[in-house]
Amino acid sequence: MTTALNNCPALVLNADFRPLSYFPLSTWTWQDAVKAVISDRVSVLSEYETEVHSPSFTMALPSVIALRDYIRPSRQPAFTRFNVFLRDKLTCQYCGTGFNAQDLTFDHVVPRSQGGRTTWENVVTACSPCNLRKGGRTPVQANMPLRRAVRPPTTFLLQENGRSFPPNFLHESWNDYLYWDMELER
Repeated sequence: MTTALNNCPALVLNADFRPLSYFPLSTWTWQDAVKAVISDRVSVLSEYETEVHSPSFTMALPSVIALRDYIRPSRQPAFTRFNVFLRDKLTCQYCGTGFNAQDLTFDHVVPRSQGGRTTWENVVTACSPCNLRKGGRTPVQANMPLRRAVRPPTTFLLQENGRSFPPNFLHESWNDYLYWDMELER
């Protein structure tokens, strides 16, 4: 039974009915979702057929929940390795090859040995072969031009890029709240 329950995450939406994040997709465990429902912090929009029981009540597990209070998204995304990968769409900025996040590295456009800093404007996603080939040189010195200009992303851009990478698990009840690249009904 516990295994079946663990396969019942809840999609978490902000009070405006948009996911808090697309990549990673904002989900909570069934336990956290039930606690939030009981404490009246969320509204249940959709439920699984699976129920949980206590001595005093029975409850269908929530599959989609919306926060009662709106959480304002950060205007400036955190500068993290993963957000650099997401800004660059998990694609090497030198050769254009797409990879899984675990196969990527990040590269300083102007190497730190030449005074380059670790900032949004100086760090890009690179595959290991390109990163090794470039070494401690600039893209011009290595004759490896960048595919596009490097700039800080907005939270909106990261969300949009995240929508390009749907997770392995999408429950059918989530489809009305997610806008992946799927064909719309005519």
